[in-house]
Amino acid sequence: MTELAIPDLSLVVLIGTTGSGKSTFARRHFRPTQVVSSDVCRGLVADDENDQSATPEAFDLLHYITGKRLAGGRLTVVDATNVQREARARLVALAREHDVLPVAVVLDVPEPVCRERNAARPDRAGLPPHVLPRQRRELRRSLGALQREGFRHVHVLRGEAEVAAARVALRPRFNDLRHLTGPFDIIGDVHGCRSELETLLGGKLGYVIERDGRGRPVGARHPEGRTAVFVGDLVDRGPDSPGVLRLVMGMVEQGTALCVPGNHEQKLGRWLAGRKVRVAHGLAETIEQLERVEEEEEEKKKNEEKERQERQPEGGGFRARVRAFLDGLVSHYVLDGGRLVVAHAGLPEKYHGRTSGRVRAHALFGETTGETDEFGLPVRYPWAEDYRGRAAVVYGHTPVPRASWLNNTICLDTGAVFGGRLTALRWPERELADTPAERVWYEPVRPLAAEAPGGGTGRPLDVADVQGRRVVTTRHAGRLSVREENAAAALEVMSRFAVDPRLLLYLPPTMAPCATSAAEGYLEHPAEAFAAYRAAGVREVICEEKHMGSRAVVLVARDPRVIGERFGVAPGAPGAVWTRTGRAFFDDAATAAGLLERLSAAIGGAGLWEELETGWLLLDAELMPWSLKAGGLLRGQYAAVGAAARAAFPEALAALEAARARGVALDGGLLERQRERAADAAAFTDAYRRYCWPAGGDGGDGVPAGVRLAPFGLLAAEGRSLAGLAHDRQLALIDRMIAAEPGAGGGTGLLAPTGRLVVDTADEASVAAGTEWWLELTAAGGEGMVVKPLAAQVRDGDGRQVQPGVKCRGREYLRIVYGPEYTRPENLARLRERHLGHKRSLALREHALGLEALDRLAADEPLWRVHEAVFAVLALESEPVDPRL
Repeated sequence: MTELAIPDLSLVVLIGTTGSGKSTFARRHFRPTQVVSSDVCRGLVADDENDQSATPEAFDLLHYITGKRLAGGRLTVVDATNVQREARARLVALAREHDVLPVAVVLDVPEPVCRERNAARPDRAGLPPHVLPRQRRELRRSLGALQREGFRHVHVLRGEAEVAAARVALRPRFNDLRHLTGPFDIIGDVHGCRSELETLLGGKLGYVIERDGRGRPVGARHPEGRTAVFVGDLVDRGPDSPGVLRLVMGMVEQGTALCVPGNHEQKLGRWLAGRKVRVAHGLAETIEQLERVEEEEEEKKKNEEKERQERQPEGGGFRARVRAFLDGLVSHYVLDGGRLVVAHAGLPEKYHGRTSGRVRAHALFGETTGETDEFGLPVRYPWAEDYRGRAAVVYGHTPVPRASWLNNTICLDTGAVFGGRLTALRWPERELADTPAERVWYEPVRPLAAEAPGGGTGRPLDVADVQGRRVVTTRHAGRLSVREENAAAALEVMSRFAVDPRLLLYLPPTMAPCATSAAEGYLEHPAEAFAAYRAAGVREVICEEKHMGSRAVVLVARDPRVIGERFGVAPGAPGAVWTRTGRAFFDDAATAAGLLERLSAAIGGAGLWEELETGWLLLDAELMPWSLKAGGLLRGQYAAVGAAARAAFPEALAALEAARARGVALDGGLLERQRERAADAAAFTDAYRRYCWPAGGDGGDGVPAGVRLAPFGLLAAEGRSLAGLAHDRQLALIDRMIAAEPGAGGGTGLLAPTGRLVVDTADEASVAAGTEWWLELTAAGGEGMVVKPLAAQVRDGDGRQVQPGVKCRGREYLRIVYGPEYTRPENLARLRERHLGHKRSLALREHALGLEALDRLAADEPLWRVHEAVFAVLALESEPVDPRL
């Protein structure tokens, strides 16, 4: 039996004359979907697999399908004669274009056998007699040249017996270590700093270092079975490159480490192989150190031959060991189920798991722009700015002062040899550990860059990240889709009106009302809210006063410097305030700055900056009065209706009363009905006027007098999402802010408290108390309340999301929403037929997206990842839904 070892991602080119059994071989050893047949392509374009006039079009199709499969990372088998060099050249070029290995499988079957098979096939009975001999000659001429043409593996099966006995064995690529899931400790460029490496491994990462009889480190193991992964550039510039190599080679041989090559290993390997290289960039020091090791080992050999053999296996063959080690290094590794890629100079997603000279070159050297900087060094192309892959890419090569994430990539070369630090990344924890350099071992030609390639946040946003139909994967609701037309609407709003995108970290979700009430005179009532949560298994809920203002998201910092450093914007106000659609809340920047300064002072006075260990906070709030932001809406819609009613009804009632006084019969209680309508109109006017009051003049720090901010939710701080805190805990922290507001005695300051009551949905007395609290609140002019699970994020007994909150609005407030006369029995009966399913679905989806944005922000993911979720919230807001809900 002949075993054909074939890489599991490759382009397999079957080569053989017509009738040699290529199609049968393909069917036997590969899945039907993996095989692209020239005969089938002829049939697709010409309805006849033997129509030779359709050959050009058929091969255009074959090459197109092959290219698409290779682009998708799928093994592809080309079933065609491929006896001509020109035909094979196009396929080799396709393999190179997609960075996969071309593999040739030759079926060298005797001509008589092929002729007999063709004669037995009705569709080949008319094959011209000269075709087989010509193909046979071309095949024989090709056999010795296939590897020179670019085929990495060539398998030749001679005769029917070998073809029948062959077995295909798909082998994983050397770089495919997806089955290794870690945990890993990924270590940046060492550059000969052996002492620092020992300190990092033993002192910071917890490895037990093993030493030989002379005290030299020759291996290391982690007591918890962790694996070290070195990103390359072990050698050059530093004081002990041989010592680093000895330690790393020992760990790799033990199976406790992996290593990818750096450009310095590549150059050292060429020198060890006797090739001509330019001795620069620290290579001279490494060569000298290796020669010194050789001299030491030769002396040791003379004096202690036996001991050397037993205890120093590298001996005089240390160079040979190093050369063999370097020759065996693989350009990059794909680890942890494809979630992690390690390459010395980084690697774009299209190269992950691929094998070609181009991939290896990028992994070793990166990509340059073709320019040189003022130090004479090449300007590197900032590939990480454009990276959008799902796998985290960990790399080195380009020294940076500190390791930081950029678009799911991180550079660990923190310049240990230049006096910086030697850094490691713990995976999957995503935690950093480092140790300072003992000294400057090598003066850098160029000072360490201020940031990693691409800057602190990279290119902020790309329209391709949000255009078209999108699917956003969330932790709380799985995959959520955004329709193309909704994305287009959101793009219009965000592009034209939103605040600086670097600050737009969250948009609030919509909220569904409670189920429609059957209670007489009510459209919404707390009984339905409590019953719904009780049915979902939520025992404790919190009823929060619903402020009637305009929703505001507030990003506030301890001082403007924090905003500039953390979010990459020019220093100015200590934060930003925006609406539910991302627009700046205030037209006047001074007003926003004043509000933020007062809020920042209140947070500082409460000691929350220190307690939460953060320099900034993101809050959910309501800004009042309603008229501050909705003045135009009030004048154009609500006030106009009220004014018209006040103008019309007195005259109408006076006319009707005069008619009755004259004895005119008024049918059907016309006068009484108009009096009721007038009362409803007056109640409508009173309803919206409750939420309007003057807000002007200077109330201090540039904030207009009368403006109130009611924070009701803590969203995020540096390094953590606060949305998972229980709501009573969040409000308790907010109460401390309010109490600490400077100069706000007697509750007259900027910050307004949020009344609340915790209700046990399984306790009738508690439910009754919650209902009574709502009745008193709304009777006093309040809008209503929001009922939320106390624990913030809960699921029902079936594991499904529970509504994060439902609003229960007061009877009088709903006149603003449904009209002055909505409480009339006939109108209530009609309005009770409202459908809440779509609104509830939107509320759940937008809430999950908001939480996802906060989680990504807390994890310091790149801006485009945060915006993916934020943008989706805005897109869903453009879905058609009853605006009254």
